[in-house]
Amino acid sequence: MAEYRYLQLESQRDCVTLWLNRPERRNALNAELIAELHRAIDEVGSRAAVRVLVLAARGESFCAGGDLEWMRAQAAASDEQNLEDARQLGLMLRALARCPKPTVARVQGAALGGALGLVAACDLALASRDAVFGATETRLGLTPSTIAPYLCAAVGERAALGWFLRGERFGAEEAHRLGLVHELAAPEALEERLQSLLSGLLSGAPAAQQHCKWLMGELRQLPRYSQEQLEQSARSLASVRAGQEAREGIEAFFAHRRPFWAQ
Repeated sequence: MAEYRYLQLESQRDCVTLWLNRPERRNALNAELIAELHRAIDEVGSRAAVRVLVLAARGESFCAGGDLEWMRAQAAASDEQNLEDARQLGLMLRALARCPKPTVARVQGAALGGALGLVAACDLALASRDAVFGATETRLGLTPSTIAPYLCAAVGERAALGWFLRGERFGAEEAHRLGLVHELAAPEALEERLQSLLSGLLSGAPAAQQHCKWLMGELRQLPRYSQEQLEQSARSLASVRAGQEAREGIEAFFAHRRPFWAQ
């Protein structure tokens, strides 16, 4: 397993948690942390024994967005260096969004700027009720460019643009109302609720879950309600229905027992 400076990897219950570990900088993103996240996501996503990837953070805040000292240095770099640096952030977010395992963001404290991209790129997000979110880039003369595709997919273009233009911070209730966050928990119950959520995910069949993620990506590329989309979804159901997991799941149901993946 690779060594990391700003990440801690923790394994439990067939799940791996990637802990952002720059608490003294509120887990702000810099080039090294972005590169470490990308490597860890690829590593964990390729491990057959891993069922779920959790993205969490040490300290009081989930992530304060981009490290401003790092961003100031990049703004003074050459055009090519500046572009390549921005591209690495985009590649890391894409790796997170495309991870074959179900992914869960566990959010406490502040989740600002690029942190919204991390949350939106995960499949599920759980947040403390006192968490604070914000696409604050425009207030610094910046734009949320690399996170925009993921925010638009999570909450819709109109809501995302409103956040981008205002640059305001908003609470967990607003994030939940618009779909960025799936569930809220009291601060003292955040970990307990996460474990309950993981138990639910581990009750699902792993190949079926991975197929769901693949299918959503395929359907997204086809015209909505088109014949092509209908055909792709029909082929998906037919192939899965004839598979080992479906046979096991149905047999387990009639036998009043747990399927093999949930034992």
